[in-house]
Amino acid sequence: MAGVGAALLALTLVTPFAFEAYGDNAFIALAIAAGLLTIAATRLAERTPPDRALWLIFGVGIALRVYVLLFDPLLSSDIYRYVWDGKVQAAGINPYRYMPADDALVLLRDGTIFPHINRADTAVTIYPPVAQLFFLIVTRVGENVTVMRLALLGSEAVSVTLIMLLLQRMNRPVTRVIAYLWHPLPLWEIANSGHIDALMVALMLFGLWIALTGHALRGAVVITFSLLVKPYAAPVLAGIWRPWDPRMPLVVIATVALCYLPYLSVGWDVLGFLTKGYLTEEGISAGNDLWLLSLWRLVFGEHQGDVVVYIALAALVLLLKGFSVARSSDRAIASTLADINMLLLLTLLLLSPNYPWYFLIITPFVALCGSAPAWVVSIGAVLLSEQLDWDFYTPRMVTKSILFGGLLLACAFTAWRARMQRIADTGASQ
Repeated sequence: MAGVGAALLALTLVTPFAFEAYGDNAFIALAIAAGLLTIAATRLAERTPPDRALWLIFGVGIALRVYVLLFDPLLSSDIYRYVWDGKVQAAGINPYRYMPADDALVLLRDGTIFPHINRADTAVTIYPPVAQLFFLIVTRVGENVTVMRLALLGSEAVSVTLIMLLLQRMNRPVTRVIAYLWHPLPLWEIANSGHIDALMVALMLFGLWIALTGHALRGAVVITFSLLVKPYAAPVLAGIWRPWDPRMPLVVIATVALCYLPYLSVGWDVLGFLTKGYLTEEGISAGNDLWLLSLWRLVFGEHQGDVVVYIALAALVLLLKGFSVARSSDRAIASTLADINMLLLLTLLLLSPNYPWYFLIITPFVALCGSAPAWVVSIGAVLLSEQLDWDFYTPRMVTKSILFGGLLLACAFTAWRARMQRIADTGASQ
């Protein structure tokens, strides 16, 4: 396992320089190799005594994060918007009111944060209120990228702690936390790029921990906080809800309303850029970047209203799957987490995000569940890291087909293996 850790450190050491010299394709190749090493390390860690392995696991995990912190964000500039939103709020201004380039905010501009803000002259902030509160608190400590990344690493530390607690509750080796700590996706998307999804994951896991230890409504409040960082956490609520119990939906609605209340001075503009361009920019409104719909169009052509039909069908599928998870009679922690894992994978498949950090929500489940689909998607997500039009640029439709095609194959393999196991168990019992 130490040998695998050394190889992983070596790969990470050269990755920033390979990216600078050869672009995103070099980064993707090295990150996928790191992911495969993490799978190997996880297999080894399961058979290693925790008192010996955990020192190595955390030592390598911390070393990796310290190293990538030394570099400016390589693949995304979103973190500069986080710092900006915190500064705007500290000045007593609603972050949903003005675009960063608006003359009303000219006094807040500086030479280190403002020049790097993406969509500065086209979009107000998109981030929900719990994320905004986090931005405000962190920037009171320091209005710079380093402080923000350290705060997000603090969120990640919470996630790691909760992963280990959940593994203990399931009587699984705590050394499986290596699957998260050595995984390339959180390494680059949190420690280097500093994505707010780290806070979403921490709140999601904390809410699950509370709910799975007997306090479902309190857990629902915390999970609602997580979806008010990034809405992709919403399906997790199905795993702790009991059908026909109205209390949890009411608690969720009340929590959302209370969190948005301080920002309602701008009215419906509180929804920010989400309703004013994001759905169009990300190819959702036109359906261009919805992978399954794109495949359909390749075969049958584009038809008027097909996006509406797709969205309606996708929503119906998610509702039915969510209701199925909620109605499950097996309420063991391991089964609940496995159901939530599959529900999140289905959500990612149907919505097919364009960026790798959206897949951070699935990374805790490579440690908790260890399913092949979770590994395939979390490692394959780095295929979406292409930022530059180099000679070897690959169309997004191709990368998504590899990513989600791999997910479907992994799901089919998992189902086949489970069926073979049931057949073997039946034969043994007879």
